[in-house]
Amino acid sequence: MEFKRKAYQKLLDWKNRPSRKPLVIRGARQVGKSTLVHQFSKEFAHFIPLNLEKSLHQQWFGQLSDVHQITEAIFLNTNTPQDGRPVLIFLDEIQESPRAIQMLRYFYEEKPELYIIAAGSLLEFALKEVPSFPVGRVEQMVLHPFDFEEFLMALGHDAALRQLHTLPIPAFAHSTMMELFHTYALIGGMPEIVKLYVQEKHFSALKPVYESLWQGYQDDVEKYAGNATEKKVIRHVIHTAAMEKDRIAFEGFGNSAYKSREVGEALRALGLARIIQLIYPSNNVQPPILADLKKRPRLQFVDTGLLNYAMNVQAQMIGIADLNDFYKGKIIQHLITQELQAQFDTPSYKPHFWTREKSGSSAEVDILYAHDQYLIPVEVKSGSQGKLRSLHQFMESCGHPYAVRLLGSQFSVDSLVTPGGKPYHLMNLPYYLGTKIPRYLSFFTEQYPHTE
Repeated sequence: MEFKRKAYQKLLDWKNRPSRKPLVIRGARQVGKSTLVHQFSKEFAHFIPLNLEKSLHQQWFGQLSDVHQITEAIFLNTNTPQDGRPVLIFLDEIQESPRAIQMLRYFYEEKPELYIIAAGSLLEFALKEVPSFPVGRVEQMVLHPFDFEEFLMALGHDAALRQLHTLPIPAFAHSTMMELFHTYALIGGMPEIVKLYVQEKHFSALKPVYESLWQGYQDDVEKYAGNATEKKVIRHVIHTAAMEKDRIAFEGFGNSAYKSREVGEALRALGLARIIQLIYPSNNVQPPILADLKKRPRLQFVDTGLLNYAMNVQAQMIGIADLNDFYKGKIIQHLITQELQAQFDTPSYKPHFWTREKSGSSAEVDILYAHDQYLIPVEVKSGSQGKLRSLHQFMESCGHPYAVRLLGSQFSVDSLVTPGGKPYHLMNLPYYLGTKIPRYLSFFTEQYPHTE
């Protein structure tokens, strides 16, 4: 069973570019990197998959002196004809060979006729061992778990996909889309989980796969711990992180006696593995977004389905009418952040939220999103206008009239006025349009042009 990924089109675009460079696909373990490349290999006359966890494949890069010798060894050992037709070479698990990472620049400079894709789950750790990463001579792309659109593609629900692509989405589609999104919110977007759900159509078969994925993440990251103590801290953090509050403190994390430095190092290691990211706030209302690293961050897991499993809340979620009413909105806020992040394949993209902390008062907006020349506040809640105090504070400080709210109701636009008298427009999007926030913001700003 093969599932289409939106990233496939990006690979096609890469293939067809005359100025193509070797492509490095980054992403957490088990998000589908290798599967995607193997599917993409059908676009080529010849495909050479190499796994640098194998000693033979590592030896070619470690013992041969230049890229021409390496290429000749690869063609010889794989019995691949050099007949002038396109050849895709896939360097999987490239983090196991810092030398192979270095050699990417020479593939670009000396063997431009070859199509080179590399992938690895723990590349950030490996890059520490690379004396000179080939900056400017490689392209990079991050692959995420399935977003809601890809989940519908996996289900084969073409009718729902048509409505998801209709702007604005019609009212008659709302109840069906909400039901489908609720299922997605419950199980998440890890490819192996989605595949099993499509086959079995029930949740009971999924638990062993969640457990295997979560344990695999822990085992992988522990390999890069410097000593036994660091392994213990990583193990503790990954076991307790799901139960932490919205914004965390490093000191004593998870009711432990660990110091801030120890926990910080463990969380940064998990961040390098793209398993748990630290999301820091910003107090900016105009671009650029500058993270305030002195403020307490949030945790963002690789996948909401894994977070649900770690929190042991999936059974409770089945009958929930509005996900914002569940667990104080933690799950739906996390999922919308994941959905938005999945729309960006650049390693540099990081989500942020907005805070303003003053003596006697504080304000916080769930997501801060850069769109054109604006920083757009995005709230994830079902509250009425009277519960938008933080959003009002942001809008009174910023230089534009646009705000977004994700909630359980249908698409609409409200015209509001802050307590300070500033008018602004609030676009209400149903939860299932989290993947479409960039497109809807373009529509929103065109429909309600801002005049200085």
